[in-house]
Amino acid sequence: MNFTDITVARTIPAPAEKIFDVWIDPKSPGGPWFGAERVILNPVVDGLFYFAFKHEGRIWPHYGRFTKMDRPRLLEHTWMSEATKGAESIVTITLEPRGEQTGVTLRHSGVPDDELGLQHKEGWTWILSALADALASRRSATGQT
Repeated sequence: MNFTDITVARTIPAPAEKIFDVWIDPKSPGGPWFGAERVILNPVVDGLFYFAFKHEGRIWPHYGRFTKMDRPRLLEHTWMSEATKGAESIVTITLEPRGEQTGVTLRHSGVPDDELGLQHKEGWTWILSALADALASRRSATGQT
């Protein structure tokens, strides 16, 4: 089986600390775990996670382990799912402050180079958009600039 890397990037109108905190909190709208059917999350180095979300009428389970956490600059965790054929892939989220905004780069390494594996790009793009939208609506709701 061949593997590839996927990279998605987005500038989000929020401080890196806020983005980091939302990413590791399953109760925060916009985070990758929010809205899942089931979440078990221990966001510490060597902490495990399991989450399952419903898509196209079925449940998709995901598993992993946090490998690096350097608030607010870096998060890294493994990622295993049906779409990775059970292989352990690596997700690295880099946060780069840019004034009032943060550049977020997500790199998913070791993804199977097939249709299901490559769909991770669409999924991660959707998650970064949901994160940006949730943080932008929080800022406008609280009157922050």
